[in-house]
Amino acid sequence: GALVHLETLVLLGIDQGAHHIRRQQVRGKLDAAEFGVHRLGKGIDHEGLGQARNTFQQDMAAGEETNQQVVHQPLLADNDLSHFKGHAMAGFGGAIKNVGIGISSSSGKVYVHSAGTRTSGSIMNSDQDAWLEALAEMVTGFRDHVGGDHIIYINVMNRLSVDCDCDGNPAEPDMHDIGILASRDPVALDQACLDLVYQAEDSASLVERIESRHGIHTLEHAEEIGLGSRSYELVNIDE
Repeated sequence: GALVHLETLVLLGIDQGAHHIRRQQVRGKLDAAEFGVHRLGKGIDHEGLGQARNTFQQDMAAGEETNQQVVHQPLLADNDLSHFKGHAMAGFGGAIKNVGIGISSSSGKVYVHSAGTRTSGSIMNSDQDAWLEALAEMVTGFRDHVGGDHIIYINVMNRLSVDCDCDGNPAEPDMHDIGILASRDPVALDQACLDLVYQAEDSASLVERIESRHGIHTLEHAEEIGLGSRSYELVNIDE
């Protein structure tokens, strides 16, 4: 179908045998260099990961579960680079989960995990759908603060474990790598990644993890509150 609020979606499909990268995009022409794909690794502030930098708090108008956000500063300068994979609590971690949690301060992380009920203490929450909705709402507030035109979301679909990188002992992946996708719409991006997982013949473990946590609800709610669209059109720009 036609894209809604989505300028470009790029897929770098990795052919391990030929060591070849196929580039695909969704609607519109794109020079891959525009996204700095060749320098993805340089786009990560390794020195700053996990450091408690300055934080700010902002009221959020769109959310139902959360009405404020507490996030790290400085904000993303060029792009958001996420490792797409499974997740023990969210079912999967893509652009929405990794922004919603990754840009949050320590208290912000608790606030999202608890679906807006507290800013300290345990991150465990008994209402699964509420916490998934809070993820989408945190990203909506972040996007509104920064401006959607200033953010490019990038998902790296390799080492597709059922577990998150935050797990101290994650399960080894039992499915093949897929590639790299990029978009200005985090909802369409995560939906495209999920579709590629479901299309893969060796994805049973990851699919079970996603479905057992009702992971799709994050995208359902994200679309409902206007964060983006789950509809997209995939076009191969190398052909």
